[in-house]
Amino acid sequence: MNVSLPIKNGGTYTLKPSKIVALGLNYLEHIKESQSVDVQNFTEEIPVEPVLFPKTPNVLIGPDQPVILPDFVNQYNFEHCRTDHEAELAIIIKDKIKNLPAENAMDHILGFTCFNDISQRNLQKSDKSGWYRGKSLDTFGPIGPEIIPLESIGDPQNLHIQCRLNGKIVQDSNTSHMIFKIPEIIAFVSKNFTLESGDIIITGTPSGVGPLTDGDLVEVEIENIGILSNPVKAEG
Repeated sequence: MNVSLPIKNGGTYTLKPSKIVALGLNYLEHIKESQSVDVQNFTEEIPVEPVLFPKTPNVLIGPDQPVILPDFVNQYNFEHCRTDHEAELAIIIKDKIKNLPAENAMDHILGFTCFNDISQRNLQKSDKSGWYRGKSLDTFGPIGPEIIPLESIGDPQNLHIQCRLNGKIVQDSNTSHMIFKIPEIIAFVSKNFTLESGDIIITGTPSGVGPLTDGDLVEVEIENIGILSNPVKAEG
């Protein structure tokens, strides 16, 4: 789904990414909750390089649009069916880049916004192919509410990041706690994949991830960006 977001200081931008590249295990406190998350390849070991996985563009929804908990997952009869929220800072790439040095990375950022990396844990744990399906179901990528250019964000490596579920704070951290910093992330991703204009990199989530249920309201707020709010609905 294409999502159009306002850009701070004027204009709008329609997101049509060729790819969404996500980081796992990029906050130490989130790594420490690996046992409660309970998915394959999620351990307490600190990664030596960024852990990458894809989200497909069909996940994208804008502010106030519903996250849909798909009905088909219930057919597996999982003992505890769990779909989680994950508050993250998103980077939108400005132009085509490949093998970019970290010292030049910030010059190629269109802007920053909030992202909720919705994750179906049972599929993440059970699928032999890994995290692909559990991360890329329809509506599993709320984004917004606004794109903030680099010159207006302040220090993107020092932003308060929070997730609230039905008004209760469930994630509360700062982007300064990232294991891999923003220039390093962009350089590493561009070494592996050619990045195109409009591609999205999401930078990992802090601790406090937890399940969503029908009727919830989930909010991601990042300092100097705003609040991304989405209702949660069960399909059917």
